[in-house]
Amino acid sequence: MDALDNLVKIKELNREPPNQGEFDGMVLAATTKLQDVKLQGLSSDSQFSLAYGAAHALSLAALRWHGYRSDKRYIVFQCLQHTLGLENAKWRVLDQCHKRRNLAEYEGHLDIDAQLLKELIVLAHELLDRVNGLGGIHEKSEA
Repeated sequence: MDALDNLVKIKELNREPPNQGEFDGMVLAATTKLQDVKLQGLSSDSQFSLAYGAAHALSLAALRWHGYRSDKRYIVFQCLQHTLGLENAKWRVLDQCHKRRNLAEYEGHLDIDAQLLKELIVLAHELLDRVNGLGGIHEKSEA
């Protein structure tokens, strides 16, 4: 993963051995959030928060599966093209959601349109399928 190793060199990512328990916990948390998105009576703001949280947890799980970590949400999303083979247009939707989430968190302004919310929910389910397709973490031998 040359692209991810380059991000390590510029200190945007850290190498860290994958951990099956951590990975499983992230996938379970995301699965629960995606189930909760379907609950009747939730506001679009709540649905957005849950779907965004699920997408981030799954994106981080994919990064961790490959043996990397980042504290920066936008980097975790940008790495999806390398960790899950996600098309650029799809991770850019997540980047747009990240910007909207930041406006809500730091400026108290959440403007979520129905189409963006729908795209986020569909994309989070796609991430779940792709992450589940990775399989279990295999211990990587140190060279």
